[in-house]
Amino acid sequence: MTQIDRRALIASVTALSLAPNVARAQAATGPQWTTLSPLPWAVQEIYAAVWDGRIVTAGGLRRRGQETQIEHRVGLYDPRGNRWSELPRLPEPRHHPMVMVADGRLNVVGGYGRSDAGEWTNTTTAWVLEDDRWAPTSPLPSPQAEAVGVGIDGRLHLVTGRSPADGANGQWNDQADTDRHLVRIDGRWETARPAPAARNSAAAAELDGAIWVAGGRTVSGGGTGRLDRYDPVADRWDTLAPIPRSFASNSQVGGGLAMVAIAGRLVAFGGEWFAPRAAGGGGGVFAETWIYSADGDVWTPGPDMLTPRHGLAAAAIDGTVYAIAGGAVVSGGGAVGTVESLSLTAFY
Repeated sequence: MTQIDRRALIASVTALSLAPNVARAQAATGPQWTTLSPLPWAVQEIYAAVWDGRIVTAGGLRRRGQETQIEHRVGLYDPRGNRWSELPRLPEPRHHPMVMVADGRLNVVGGYGRSDAGEWTNTTTAWVLEDDRWAPTSPLPSPQAEAVGVGIDGRLHLVTGRSPADGANGQWNDQADTDRHLVRIDGRWETARPAPAARNSAAAAELDGAIWVAGGRTVSGGGTGRLDRYDPVADRWDTLAPIPRSFASNSQVGGGLAMVAIAGRLVAFGGEWFAPRAAGGGGGVFAETWIYSADGDVWTPGPDMLTPRHGLAAAAIDGTVYAIAGGAVVSGGGAVGTVESLSLTAFY
């Protein structure tokens, strides 16, 4: 994939034959991903939030042979010193827990834990960090994991994901995709307008007072590049230009990606794809970065990540995007602690 510069992002809107509303950048120079200090432990299926100028990620999983290890450590990254430390550990191990900040308070919500029924037991737990310990707070009304979570205007939003389908709750196949949209208001979880499409493993960010949900996948249909925008004032969803297909694999960028908002744009990257069983199965992970401008409803290709990954965490601080840990191979193996950054300060 070629690299990009500001002129290409703003001025080059030549449509690709692969999809509408896409511009292919052709500049020879532009921003590059660079390697930073890794998370001290390898992990995937994580999310992150910015808290007091630092990045927090919690929980996750990794495979050791046939064993799935679920994490309860909480990592704290200080970009000023390129340094990792630890916050107090979660009361229980979780993978796919939402990490969100509202009113300056750090929250970890939902995710999967281990029970007698299995290691994909969908939970309702919610914790807030108080006085150097995780204290229980308002639990979800029912289990919801592999969702997206955003803190905005002092409220927590939890959108899409998976919930137990038929009573059983312990295995991955016990869960079904949902379009549910919950909002925590004054300590209570309330129901807002559902997302336009049920899916899991999407990515979300807050931009211009709205919540943007990109990508994700469905159990039956695979990856989707769809982009939906939620206006919390009007309680309204709008659907916009989808993320394009991968040039390298000719597969739809969708499940397990990450996304941040920065300098008035959305930056999405990573994810995984699965080949049809009829074609022999398998799949891969995406290296691509895509940058979205709301002004033109257009996605532009950015520089590839150095380490393609899915199930990674993402955050943005002071014009720099951070891609944290994840799985370097499709599905549950290949967890890494790799951290890479992409500085866009000079381009916007």
